[in-house]
Amino acid sequence: MLNLLMSPRTGRTVRAMIGALVETAADTLRSLAPADQAPAATVEAPDPSDVYGIDEMPETDTIESAAREYERAADQARRADRGKRAAKKILDKLPAGIYGGWKVFRTPSSRQTPDLAEITRIFKANNLGPVPMKDCAPSLKVERVEVLAGIESLTVVAA
Repeated sequence: MLNLLMSPRTGRTVRAMIGALVETAADTLRSLAPADQAPAATVEAPDPSDVYGIDEMPETDTIESAAREYERAADQARRADRGKRAAKKILDKLPAGIYGGWKVFRTPSSRQTPDLAEITRIFKANNLGPVPMKDCAPSLKVERVEVLAGIESLTVVAA
C-alpha cells in the first residue's frame, strides 16, 4: 500500500489535486476582494518593428486560438515555477548526496553575467560617468476582454 502512495504517478496526481485546490481557493479570495479597488494601470510598450502588416494579418479565429493557448501555457508555467521554487528551497540546503532514489549535486554554470559592481568601479575610477543601461525587451501579455455584439475584431493602425 505504501508503494502505491509513493509512486511517481500518484505523486503527480496528488500534486495536481493540491494545485487545483490552491487555485480554487485563490480565485475565491480574489472574488471576495472589495470591488472598489481599481487594478493598477497597465503600461503598454510600443510594438516591435516586425509586426504583421495589414495584408499579412491572420484570421481572428487564429489570433483568438493563439491567445487562448498562450494564456493557458503561461498559467501552467507560473504554476510549475511556483512548485519548482518551493522544492528548490528544500533542495538548495541539502549537502550533495543520495536521498532515497534521488541524487542531489551541483554543477558549475556555463553562463556568465556582467559584474556590475566591477564595471561601476571602473567607470568611477576613470570618470566615465554612469554605466550605460538599456531596457529589456517588453513582455508579451494577453488578457480576455468583452467583445461588443457584432464587432469581432478592431485593429487600430497608426498612419
